[in-house]
Amino acid sequence: MATLTPKVLTKTAFAAYGQVVETCNARSMIINQGLTTRYHDLFRIDVSRKGGHPIGNVFRTQPLPLPHRVTIMERHPLGSQAFIPLDEKPFLILVGSAGESLKAEDLELFLTNGKQGVNINRNTWHHFNIALGSTQDFLVIDRGGPERNLDEVEVQGEAWIGPIHES
Repeated sequence: MATLTPKVLTKTAFAAYGQVVETCNARSMIINQGLTTRYHDLFRIDVSRKGGHPIGNVFRTQPLPLPHRVTIMERHPLGSQAFIPLDEKPFLILVGSAGESLKAEDLELFLTNGKQGVNINRNTWHHFNIALGSTQDFLVIDRGGPERNLDEVEVQGEAWIGPIHES
């Protein structure tokens, strides 16, 4: 049995799975007569395969009761999927290595600082949204269009997300 302990979400630690979306140390420019700072090119949307197009959604996510046994993960073979928190509350991101099967020891758990989002690479195994403590809204940018864009896999072995103590 594996109990997953969250790692701090950093660009380096998450690079194999996608991009961390954050303004800290991002390239920026002043626009709109000096009233707006634009943080430029934070992540790349990858949705054009097989006639796909980008769509924006809001996901309102209830908190996941913890501890939680991880049994199913999902991936999107035709496009990336970005999760941008609208409430500035920390949340968890559970991802796994690429391949057709997924073992408990292949999983990595990350905790955001509440201001970070993620763009999960196309074909990367991930758990559905994991809100902590209270309902949370996310802006989700992903793929619309023809063709099925969801695969699910049963996790081999036993993996648990234990209680999280936010600092």
